[in-house]
Amino acid sequence: MTAYCMLLPDVLGLLVFVFIPIIYAFYISLHSWTGLSDMQFIGFDNYIKMTKDRMFIKSIWVTAKYALMYVPGVFVMALLMANLLNALHGKVQSFFRTAYFLPYAISTVIAGIVWSFMYNPMNGFLNQIIVLAGGEKMKFLASPSQALPSAVVVGIWLVLGYNTILFLAAIKDIPKSYYEAAELDGAGPVQKFFRITVPLIKDTSVFVLVMCAIASFQAFDQIKVMTGGGPANATTTSVLYIYREAFETFEMGYSSALAFVLFLIIMVLTLAQMKLLKSRDD
Repeated sequence: MTAYCMLLPDVLGLLVFVFIPIIYAFYISLHSWTGLSDMQFIGFDNYIKMTKDRMFIKSIWVTAKYALMYVPGVFVMALLMANLLNALHGKVQSFFRTAYFLPYAISTVIAGIVWSFMYNPMNGFLNQIIVLAGGEKMKFLASPSQALPSAVVVGIWLVLGYNTILFLAAIKDIPKSYYEAAELDGAGPVQKFFRITVPLIKDTSVFVLVMCAIASFQAFDQIKVMTGGGPANATTTSVLYIYREAFETFEMGYSSALAFVLFLIIMVLTLAQMKLLKSRDD
């Protein structure tokens, strides 16, 4: 009973702020509604409409490209940084651990504004460095081909420290005797990493991959601040498109249908990831 009482606040929070809104969003999606007018029941017309909506289909593709860059980037870099941190000791490790984690504490909106100045194609900090190095200025957020990767870099920078700490905690839980035994058998650093470290932090790896995949399909804040979806809708992710439909064109019913479909996509991808990453022993 004590355990259930302690879980109750979080369960109530999930119920009120997650599950009930999901159900209500599906209810709204069956109606034509501007948010101020009376609801008009139209059945599944909004779902039929989205199959012909080229902009929504493009936003799904943009989101998928964002995820394909974001998820592997966060996973690989966080794992490598965790191993490097694990090789350090004492105050040196504490300093770098804190330094890597600091961006996670920064507001996404503030980070987006700061990076927008850094990406400025005329006199941004990054272009100044490129020019000093003898290169030519890059357009970054003003280029349809560079805008999305630039936004991905900001997304990775924001969460890299948090995921690094997760991996570092998992690595520290591995008994040192395993590495010592491997060294006696002649194993090198690469062999120890792939034969000991990677298999024994599998649960953390699954968690990081799943959470990163979910976060990538919910990308909104920094993109809204940095590009607004441009140029030429090159960075219009699904959540940003849903936001436009809801609060710019006031198509609440249609935007709710889009949001519910995105929820189903994320749920299916999450379940598929967990199924694929689950070992036979599990």
